[in-house]
Order: sequence, then structure tokens, then C-alpha cells
Amino acid sequence: MSSIDLSLVWAAILCFAVFAYVVMDGFDLGIGILFPNLSPGHERDQAINSVAPVWDGNETWLVLGGGGLFAVFPLAYAIILPATYPLIIAMLLGLIFRGVAFEFRWRDPRHRALWDLVFTGGSTIAAVSQGVTLGAILQGIPVEDNAYAGGWTDWLSPFSLLTGLAVAIGYSLLGATWLIMKTEGSGQEHARRMAFWLGLGTVLALAMVSAATPFLDNDYWRRWFDMPQVLLTAQVPLLVAICTVVFFWSLKKRAEKLPFLMALALFLLGFIGLGISMYPYLVPRSITLWDAAAPRDSQLFLLIGSVVIIPTIVAYTAWAYWVFRGKVGREGYH
Repeated sequence: MSSIDLSLVWAAILCFAVFAYVVMDGFDLGIGILFPNLSPGHERDQAINSVAPVWDGNETWLVLGGGGLFAVFPLAYAIILPATYPLIIAMLLGLIFRGVAFEFRWRDPRHRALWDLVFTGGSTIAAVSQGVTLGAILQGIPVEDNAYAGGWTDWLSPFSLLTGLAVAIGYSLLGATWLIMKTEGSGQEHARRMAFWLGLGTVLALAMVSAATPFLDNDYWRRWFDMPQVLLTAQVPLLVAICTVVFFWSLKKRAEKLPFLMALALFLLGFIGLGISMYPYLVPRSITLWDAAAPRDSQLFLLIGSVVIIPTIVAYTAWAYWVFRGKVGREGYH
């Protein structure tokens, strides 16, 4: 065990947790963003019921990611949080209001239109906040003496707004393709039409973020374009192109599961691209994984607990998705 780099192990665990959150909470945030485009009544009820059994558990991964960052990489946590406080607060408030609206739209039918609006607003704010946070970290955070040295709004820039928009569009695509897979009838047809345009928007947004990122810093440029690593990094845009073609082909062939899988593949490739740009930094150009890491004994102690906890989370999550694996019927229930 002494020869294992626990910082790398924990970085892999947290990357898995963050990606699991993006995958599983992304589609229900996307459904919230798309809610005004769904017909009141049948289509909205179908959409809500398609995520009702799983949406709350999806946020377990957000807690694991945030808590893991605090426990294992406390220096990075202490820098990133002050740099993005307005965004984190907005995200948490969005998630809270979305959760309240999710429950109250059933229990207060007289004000359902209001709760639907709150559901959409909370989902949109949470998604955009996550995307802007990503952009703020990627563009760099000013650090002096291992502490945040910027202002209250340093996170705000054209690039961070672009990443915020890109994440919101991408989540909407996940939501639309989830509805293709989980619904039938008019709701499914509507989701299929939305998925086409959202697919175009997601690929365009991904291309714009990818094109802008190397110009943020020379380190990013070198990681993507210097020889010989360019022979490997070039495979990422190639795979994006392949997944894009398969995505639109699957829509044309009226496949039900493949569009969702291809949307997930696009997110995975974007996540890999983010890793290529940032590694080995947690706070780009300032704090590496090893600079930010807690003492080795602390990492080992936490790792022992995670060996039990993470498989348990995976197991109950997989069980929930398996139990509710069918379609939401025309009457709005599994």
C-alpha cells in the first residue's frame, strides 16, 4: 500500500463521483429546463414520473464529490469555495427550490403552474451555476500564499458564461434523450424533435468551449497540441465526431436507448477533455493534486471507508434503476 499514490487514487474516485452526478442528475435537471416546452398535463406528468423514483438519490454523488474534496484535498476546497461562493449558493438554492417544487406540484394542484415555474427556474439556475463554476475553475483562480486572492465576481467572464450555457444545453439534451427512452406516445415524439435541435446545440457548444480552452493558457495549448501527445489528444475530437454521427443516425432510425447513450458518450468525452487540460492541477496553474492533498494517513483512513460506502451507493442506485427500468405508460406511471 505504501507504493500506491493515494492522491491519484482519490482523484480518480472524485472524478468518478462528479461524472456519476453529471450523468444521473444531469438528465433530471435537463427535464426541468425543458419543462416549459412540454404540454401541461400528460406530457409533464410523464416527464416527472420518469425521474420520480431516482432523482433524489442522484444527488448522493454531489455530496460525495463535495465532501470528498473537503476531506481529501482540503487546500483545493479552501481555495475553490471562496472563489465560487455566489455560484455554489445559487446552485444549492436552485436544487432546494427544484426539490420543493417537485413535491408540491402534486400536493398543491391549485398552484401547479407556479410550482412548474419554480421547478424550471431551480433546474436552470442549478445547471448554469455548475457550468459557470467549471469555467471559473478552468480559466484559473488567483492564489497567493495558498489562499484565494481574487474578488467576489472574478468568476464572471465570457468564457465562464459560455461553459454555463454549454452545460445547460447539454443537460437539456440528456433530459430529452431520457424522455425518448422512458416515455411513449406524443411525449416521446416531442422529446425526439427537441433532441435533434439540442444535439446540434450541444455539439456546437462543446466545439466552442473546446476551441476557446487552449487559448486560456499556454499550458493548455501544449497539452493538446505538442508532439507526441497530440497523437493521443486528437482522438478525443475524432471520437466526438463519431458519437455525433451515431447520435443523429439513431434519431433518424427512431432508436430509443442509443440517443441517450450517445449523449452520455459526448459528456464523457468532454470530461476526458477537461482532464487533459487540467491534469495534474486541481486549481489550474496554482495547486496540484499533491499540493492540495491531506496527509497520507488521512487519505488511507478515508479510503477504507470508501471501499464500503461507494459500492453500497452503486448497488442501491443500480437496484433503483433496475426496478424502475420500464417505460412510463400513457397514464403516467411505471
